[in-house]
Amino acid sequence: MIAGLLFIGFFAGAIAQTKTDAWTMFAKTKFEPKYYEKLGEYLFYPNFSAELKAQQGKEITVEGYFVPFAPENGDYVILSKYPMSQCYFCGGGGPESITEVYFLKGAKPFKVDDLVTVKGKLKLNADDPDHLNFIVKDAVVVSIK
Repeated sequence: MIAGLLFIGFFAGAIAQTKTDAWTMFAKTKFEPKYYEKLGEYLFYPNFSAELKAQQGKEITVEGYFVPFAPENGDYVILSKYPMSQCYFCGGGGPESITEVYFLKGAKPFKVDDLVTVKGKLKLNADDPDHLNFIVKDAVVVSIK
């Protein structure tokens, strides 16, 4: 009996430790150029993986660097897998390395390159060029480093 409980506890711990990183899931997205008439230019159109589509609407945790590219009086912030000097907007990462985050309650005033961990519901965006492809809704701050 005790051996069985120890096995179950060990097995449950192993599953918790193998939790998939959000950036790893985002990186499985394939992008292809698509012409957007409204903008008169080509943008990267996402083809989300089945694994990522299965996470749509579910709670995920993302740890990323705060980059100040969202409007200062807006209702969201942008987190990047990389610090600002390497982020998508500055030439280092691709569209899979940034996410838009909307908080349940107002976001704390972050500083550039604060390493922020948030938890919220994943929303995938393929069709609205005014928003990023990966969006975390109803987010709460887990930690700031």
